[in-house]
Amino acid sequence: MQQVKTKEAEEGRMEENNLLHFLDSPNAHYRRKCEEYGSRSRHDGDAHFDASDMDLANASERLEHLLKQPANKFCADCGTPDPKWAALPFGALICIKCSGTHRSLGVHISKVISVNLDEWTDEEVNCLAGSGGNARVNTRYEAFLPDNYKKPRHDCTTEERSNFIRKKYELQQFVTDPQFSCPLRVNTKHPADKHQQQQNCSVRHGFGHPFRNSWRRKDTDHKGLKKMTDVGMVEFVGLIKVDIRRGTNLAVRDVMSSDPYVMLNLGHQSMKTRVIKNTLNPVWNERLMLSIPHPVPPLKLQVFDKDTFSSDDRMGDVEVDIQPLIAPAREHESSAAVAGSVEVTKLLAVDDGTLARDSVISVVDGKVKQEISLRLQNVEHGELEIELECVPLSQ
Repeated sequence: MQQVKTKEAEEGRMEENNLLHFLDSPNAHYRRKCEEYGSRSRHDGDAHFDASDMDLANASERLEHLLKQPANKFCADCGTPDPKWAALPFGALICIKCSGTHRSLGVHISKVISVNLDEWTDEEVNCLAGSGGNARVNTRYEAFLPDNYKKPRHDCTTEERSNFIRKKYELQQFVTDPQFSCPLRVNTKHPADKHQQQQNCSVRHGFGHPFRNSWRRKDTDHKGLKKMTDVGMVEFVGLIKVDIRRGTNLAVRDVMSSDPYVMLNLGHQSMKTRVIKNTLNPVWNERLMLSIPHPVPPLKLQVFDKDTFSSDDRMGDVEVDIQPLIAPAREHESSAAVAGSVEVTKLLAVDDGTLARDSVISVVDGKVKQEISLRLQNVEHGELEIELECVPLSQ
């Protein structure tokens, strides 16, 4: 009798855990992790991080302390030594190759932060600390990894890496025991079998009617899923840091002025700056970072005027070839950083080109950078000043 009750209690916990994965979005999980960490810091109940962790002076020192944990010295997903990236809200420390796949999931699922290149906030460090490190992350997200499933290694293919990361974090297929889970099936042999499976799932989880429609996938949904998977399998060759400095003499799109912002596109990735109100000469001084896919596409910049009650107005666009930055970045990847600035190449401005002034690619203190003044195209007038920095894979 006692064994039966124990089994029922265990099934109840598994059922509750599986339901939470339908309800608990990564953003909610992020906030909950930070709150849990703050609560634990006021008590002595954390087995992995004691009160001394909170006594560290600032976020950078606390981050350095976390990186020294034994399990955090290897990528949580492929085992590559010395990971320099973190995936929040999961709190996993990962290598740069795995970070590319995490980025492709979207920031609503996995927010990727560089240990060396980004400035960490206390909240982000709290989230990493609250996760318990790679050991606890893998204990949760690989709890029911099948014995016959081969976890990717550092030299695995891009497809193997992408498939594993999506199953581990986005689909969370290894979190619960398969006998208590009801995975979404893209391909089914027979509609009757699918209907029977839905009924079984409803009984097993006790979801019933509220979640019934979550299994009714249209063909367009399947195509979208395939497209997302294809994006995730893109190979990345590095990172590009884009400093959006300022715009000059932009076009008027409102009554007397505009509310401009810049949209960046590189392959399937998109990011945008904040909106600057009521100006034709905005100063953003904003840094955005994108993964560089292979083959390398042009970096597209579009300027828009933000409107409240209608679609945003176009204020010009321009494309930048970032290929010339990659070769110097690879060349200086393994060499020691040299103080000062060394000119690598010079691009000359022409009357009908996109360069407003000559542009120089330089190695500045070991970093490959390019300052560019761009003429916006498909608009009356306007220029955009940016700085690019190509980050090699080792960083």
